[in-house]
Amino acid sequence: MMRGARVASIMAEGLDYAGSGVDIDLEGNAVGALVGALSRSVRKPGSPGAPVDLPGGFGGLVEFGDNYLALATDGVGSKLSIATKLNQWAGVGIDCMAMNVNDLLCVGAEPIAFVDYIAVPKPDPEIHAALGASLAEACRRARVTLAGGETASLPGIVTELDLSGTALGWLAKGSEITGANLKQGDVLIGMPSSGVHSNGYSLVRNVVSHCGASWEDAAPFEVNEERIERFNSGPVTLGEVFLNPTRIYCDPVVDLIQDGPCPTEQIHGICHVTGGGLSNLLRLHDTLGWNISNPLPILAEFNWIQEQGNVTDREMHRTFNMGCGMIIAVDSSVAQTVCSWLSQRMDGCAIIGEVVDNGHKVTHSNPDVVFEHY
Repeated sequence: MMRGARVASIMAEGLDYAGSGVDIDLEGNAVGALVGALSRSVRKPGSPGAPVDLPGGFGGLVEFGDNYLALATDGVGSKLSIATKLNQWAGVGIDCMAMNVNDLLCVGAEPIAFVDYIAVPKPDPEIHAALGASLAEACRRARVTLAGGETASLPGIVTELDLSGTALGWLAKGSEITGANLKQGDVLIGMPSSGVHSNGYSLVRNVVSHCGASWEDAAPFEVNEERIERFNSGPVTLGEVFLNPTRIYCDPVVDLIQDGPCPTEQIHGICHVTGGGLSNLLRLHDTLGWNISNPLPILAEFNWIQEQGNVTDREMHRTFNMGCGMIIAVDSSVAQTVCSWLSQRMDGCAIIGEVVDNGHKVTHSNPDVVFEHY
């Protein structure tokens, strides 16, 4: 079969994340196997460093006197492959920071410090300087201290630069947000994303490859330049759209938790919409469900990915944030007040749905988008 015919056949069937190399269900099973093989902490209950049981898994908590310390670790993923091809590094430190601190917010923690890990086939002072500048900007946005890091040269093991990190946060005992207080009728407030963020890039790269596009091409869809952090002159390129940094939500979410218009007890759950898309909501409660009746607008790049890859609606919402990067569940009595408060600090926040008793699943205004497991 000629290449053109093969491509046409693949596109007719449609692309998906698993076929692009990342199987979310398989990853979940692997993580479950890893966790199941781990032993319990040797730290005695109640002593500094002892683990705290926490549903959801967005961040880990340990005892620390009258407070808890929160930890999260993550990397940028295959978005780095695009940065390598274009030699553009200004956003990747922000991506790395965001993927970690945004998870800490979900347990009610204030991020305070960060350490990075860079693995390279060969050190490059120019690239490292660009990464340093990006991490410095990330610390400013997240309001954290860069407390250290490590660079490893791994020729023969690493073929392209890889960047990951770990964030440290804190919260007072009794102020943790676990989802335990969620109840039917709680209102969901969506916070807009800045784009694809740092999930689903194996599928993004597969789509770009199959449709014959180049990262240097002008974006073939309308883009609001105000939300894109440019590194070229002229028309916005696909590379600029897909390297746009992940949004960091510390401002305003930390302020909402600590000094917002409602008591912390009325914030019942926070979800970082990362890999797994809207199915992440199911991590917050064992029995309740979620109905997204008024989703935030879908950004143009997601529509383009779907059209070019013939990707199903469910697969898109399972892989990407689709324009909504964080969801906060609050008591219905304070929903309008909280939404207005957030909207004054971040354009585009809106009420998108509610917590429901529907048998522990996510439903959506699009009937094809239903999730019954994470």
